[in-house]
Amino acid sequence: MDSQRIVTDEIYHVYSKSIAEYVIFNNDFEYSRMREVIEYYRIERPFVRFSRFKERNMQVKQLDVKRLVQIICYCIMPTHIHLVLKQLKDKGISVFMSNVLNSYSRYFNIKHNRKGPLWESSFKKVLVESDAQLLHLTRYIHLNPATAYIVNNPEDWKWSSYREYISGNKEGICEYDNVLDIKPEEYKKFVEDRISYQRELAKIKDMILE
Repeated sequence: MDSQRIVTDEIYHVYSKSIAEYVIFNNDFEYSRMREVIEYYRIERPFVRFSRFKERNMQVKQLDVKRLVQIICYCIMPTHIHLVLKQLKDKGISVFMSNVLNSYSRYFNIKHNRKGPLWESSFKKVLVESDAQLLHLTRYIHLNPATAYIVNNPEDWKWSSYREYISGNKEGICEYDNVLDIKPEEYKKFVEDRISYQRELAKIKDMILE
């Protein structure tokens, strides 16, 4: 993480990559595990590790707890994760990300009989400074799987918040009503009209870096 202080009540694009682009999500179970970990560790004072919580077959929605962060948007990719988070408590994003990354590392290393760090660094972050930036950021994040040609359409990717956005589903892990004014059909067009353009931008970026 860089040295710039994270400010409570501000919104950040937070992301973390695996070491050497190592594939850390290999199947639906691993993707689902990360999404559940993200949902669980947003609470302010987890009373047990996520693995113990899961053994009890409990749901986060059953807990009447305060939260460290508000999850606005997310996408889990084979080698990295994107999150848009609003910090609700001082040091909330740092504590949340530490818990999430450490929890998944423990799970992954045990499952794959592996040792050592899993992530390139703790995490990186960028302050979101306007409503327009936030809206375009969610589109960029939701288009990641299509840009990478993992799927043809972002709606086909289960491991992002895109389906929550275009269905208006309030039972997911994201809360964005107080920061984004989104109408599902309009948002769907806003995102999917950009698929080809974002793929072309990615190609240009790759050519420049080669």
